[in-house]
Amino acid sequence: MRYLVTGGAGFIGSAVVRELVARGETVAVLDDLSAGKESNLAGVLDRVEFHQASILDGEAAGRAARDADFVVHLAARTSVPRSVAQPVDTNAVNVEGTLKVLIAAREAKARRLVYAASSSAYGDTPTLPKVETMPAAPVSPYGVSKFAGELYAQVFTQVYGLETVALRYFNVFGPRQDPGSPYSGVLARFLLTLIDGGEPVVYGDGEQSRDFTFVDNVVDATLRACAAPNVSGRVVNVATGSRVSLNETLGILERITGRSARARYEPPRAGDIVHSQAGIALARELLGYEPLIGFEEGLRRTWQWYQSEYSPAKSHPPKS
Repeated sequence: MRYLVTGGAGFIGSAVVRELVARGETVAVLDDLSAGKESNLAGVLDRVEFHQASILDGEAAGRAARDADFVVHLAARTSVPRSVAQPVDTNAVNVEGTLKVLIAAREAKARRLVYAASSSAYGDTPTLPKVETMPAAPVSPYGVSKFAGELYAQVFTQVYGLETVALRYFNVFGPRQDPGSPYSGVLARFLLTLIDGGEPVVYGDGEQSRDFTFVDNVVDATLRACAAPNVSGRVVNVATGSRVSLNETLGILERITGRSARARYEPPRAGDIVHSQAGIALARELLGYEPLIGFEEGLRRTWQWYQSEYSPAKSHPPKS
């Protein structure tokens, strides 16, 4: 089978590409390297067809999608804080870009497109766990943009007959997640700070909680969604079904790393939600999905990778 992975040089995308290559599949990658890195594909780059272009370039998307059986659409402007600061850019990539990828998949007559949706679609509803039948109520430009992508995917299924599945990822973390940006995921920032012997920054009181999901679980669910029957047009949560607070996370990090993780607390950020936890019964039913790696084990593996990549002897990524 031939797969196109948009954002395939990014954090999640490169993990998907690596697994597909390991399975012997034919893989094309579309990535403009604005966030992804060729180094994320080290060891497999010579085994994929790499297209360096933006998903906003419809012609490039069409070329990359040619003859694809499956399209895994991961390219996006991520981060709630960045979307608050840059709503127009976020909308352009996440909405217009997704539309152009859907068109490319339709014109290529792909069997199915799997769309990386987001738990941010739920907003800050106090009801937990968050299940797919809840109404969407995003509270950030990022959440709006990712939900709009879901709607476009469903419309392409209804109007054009392109099979689509939207997977609402919950707080994905793991190796190759970039810790150098101010918009990086909280765990990436925590880990780099601990390597430097610094003081982790928590926005809020630290009691906010997340369903942190190790990247291997997301890869497994994503590739299951490519092949599972009777899922076209559906929206499915991908997570662990549990949650942990940031304060609890810092305690676990102290145990794993043997280093102090005493935090500095700053005011909450606009658009951040308080609690997030997924119901994953539908993923179990439709995809046969079960989380493979728990939070603490995933955190241990991630810490080991960050130590190997960002030890004091090596240069760090820029922090702005």
